[in-house]
Amino acid sequence: MLSFKRPELTDKEWVDSCLLHANSMNCEYTFGNVFCWVDSYSIEICHYKNFFICRWGNPPEIAYSVPLGEGNFSEAVEEIINDAKSLGAIPRIYGVTEGYLLMLQEAFFGKFNYNYDSGINDYIYSVSKMESLNGKKYHGKRNHISNFKKNYPDWQYENISKDNIADCINMHEEWLKENESEDDEDFVEEFEAVKKAFNYFDELGFKGGLIRVGSRVVAYCIGEAQMNGRCFVTHFEKAFASVNGAYPIINQEFTKNCLSSFEYVNREEDLGLEGLRKAKQSYHPEILLEKCVAVYND
Repeated sequence: MLSFKRPELTDKEWVDSCLLHANSMNCEYTFGNVFCWVDSYSIEICHYKNFFICRWGNPPEIAYSVPLGEGNFSEAVEEIINDAKSLGAIPRIYGVTEGYLLMLQEAFFGKFNYNYDSGINDYIYSVSKMESLNGKKYHGKRNHISNFKKNYPDWQYENISKDNIADCINMHEEWLKENESEDDEDFVEEFEAVKKAFNYFDELGFKGGLIRVGSRVVAYCIGEAQMNGRCFVTHFEKAFASVNGAYPIINQEFTKNCLSSFEYVNREEDLGLEGLRKAKQSYHPEILLEKCVAVYND
C-alpha cells in the first residue's frame, strides 16, 4: 500500500538517494521541481521501499511518476495501479521515457497504452556548445549577444545569492506587468513556484545567474543539478523582451560561469507553445527527450 504526503525539505535526502538510480535525464526527476510546484499541481510523494513515487492532481484526475529507485519495479507499478483504482482513477504514469517504457512493456505486456505529446518532450543541450556558440548555426545568437554588449556597455553578470535574490523577484514582478500577465493563472502559479525556489534557494542546492544593465536586473535563470551529475536542469528563466539580446546573453553567461562541470543542460519542455518551441529549437538540442503517458487499459 502506498502512503502519500506533501513534500517537505526534510524529504530531500531520501528522495535524492532514490533519484541517484533514475535511468533518465527527465526534467521532472529533481527534488526542487517537485518541491517548488507542489501547490500548482497538488503534488504528493511516497517512499515505497527503496523507490520514490510522485503523484500529481486530485482524484479522479491524477497521474504518477514511474517508480524511481532500486528494487522490484513491477511490484512498485502494481502498487501504483492499486492506489489509482482505490481512488476511482484510471492508472496513468506520466513522463515515461524510453528505458522505463521498455520496462513497462516487458512487465505489463499489453496492459498499458502509450500516448505521446510533443509538448512534454525535453530539450537537452550540450553545455560546451551553449558556452561557445561556435559555428554557422549559432551565428544569429552571437550577433544578438554582440549587439547587446554594444548597446549596453555597462552590463554585468552575477551569480545569484541571498544578496541579489530580491532584485530577481522585483524583476519578475516587473516582467509580469510588462507582459500584462498579473492576472493570468499560469503566470501567477509560475511566480509562486519561482518565489518558493528563491526562498529555499540554498537548501534546495539551486544555482542561478543574472544580468544587470546598470543597477537594473534585465534577465535571470535558476535551476538545479540532477543526481546523475551529468545534467543540469534550468527550471526558470526570465528576460525583458524589450531588452534585445537579454535571453541569449543570460543563457551563455550562466552556462560559462556555472555549468562547466556538466555535460548537458536540460531546458525543459515547450508545452506546445509555438513561440517557445521556436526559441528552444533555435539552440539546436543535442537530445530531444521523448516522453509519453502510460495509461492502464486492463
